[in-house]
Amino acid sequence: MNPLEQILQYGQSIWLDSISRDLLNSGELQRLVNHDKLRGLTSNPTIFEQAIAHGNSYDDALRQLLQANDAQTDKELFEGVAVEDIRMAADVLRPVYDATEGGDGYVSLEVSPHLAHDTDGTIAEAKRLWDRVQRPNLMIKIPATPAGIPAIAQSLGTGININVTLMFSLGHYEDVARAYIRGLGGKEESSSGKDIAWPVSVASFFVSRVDSVVDPLLEKNGSPSALAVRGKIAIANAKLAYRRFGEIFHGELFAAFRDAGAHVQRPLWGSTGTKNPAYSDVMYLEQLIGPDTVNTVPPKTLAAFRDHGRARETLTENVAQAEADIAQLPDFGIDLEAITAKLQDDGVAAFAESYDKLLAALNAKRKDLRAKAA
Repeated sequence: MNPLEQILQYGQSIWLDSISRDLLNSGELQRLVNHDKLRGLTSNPTIFEQAIAHGNSYDDALRQLLQANDAQTDKELFEGVAVEDIRMAADVLRPVYDATEGGDGYVSLEVSPHLAHDTDGTIAEAKRLWDRVQRPNLMIKIPATPAGIPAIAQSLGTGININVTLMFSLGHYEDVARAYIRGLGGKEESSSGKDIAWPVSVASFFVSRVDSVVDPLLEKNGSPSALAVRGKIAIANAKLAYRRFGEIFHGELFAAFRDAGAHVQRPLWGSTGTKNPAYSDVMYLEQLIGPDTVNTVPPKTLAAFRDHGRARETLTENVAQAEADIAQLPDFGIDLEAITAKLQDDGVAAFAESYDKLLAALNAKRKDLRAKAA
């Protein structure tokens, strides 16, 4: 059996961390759903920048948008093609959504990264994008920044599905899980007076970027005990977050919502492509498999796991050792809380930079298309 199919047997869904017009028009996304049992798709400003700014696969779509309204801003142009991509992907995944009764089959679209520190702006943008896309299997991505946390709870309360992104620490995870529960507790009635459906959410916990920062610090320390935990801290961090997930969502805190039919907020492992060539190219899949989770992977990692990945439940293995490995870090002069806080700040900045580069590229394409039409 395809190892990607086997993962489903352990309660984990595989989502694709990529989107492009070529992926959609070629039928590749449909093939992945059919043959690899792909259950969802995530996007972010960097993914869209890579898809739209490089090559000409979006030129026809941009030309049509400009013919309809030449006065559109660069942001409006981006949103026009992004919304079309998201709708197309959501329609491909709609049968998964229906078959799992809303448990899977989601496509994610992120609010502008420039709103990461603006609660009210994030709430307004989430609602606007939700209303524009008009797909029940959409998730709006909101970062787990201090300003994002209340926006997450309020948006969930209005029935918007939320993918919480840029989580790196147990503190981030705890804040997000509680925001989800607050959001469910504040769920509004629809304009008809009937209760709206329970919103669905995932908590995107980033993995490999932690090792990318911690490993060089372990190597700088150079002691045998420090070197022994290279390549282990990111997975250990995720395993402790998963343990906390179990305590919250399978304990008394969530019991009333669970009994009322609400979905648990599944942890989603993000940043799971291996960045260090010395490590296995599937390590962040193989070592993070367990029930009620999602792993969103880039295309190369998906292909690698299909080729030589091994599926078995691993998230609950060696949790005490994971805790011990992280507990050693202060002895090596490493402050994991400070590192994860900076990783979140850096993630927001990187997405904002990609977003700005994308808008600049769209401006250049606009000029090029005008010149060709003249």
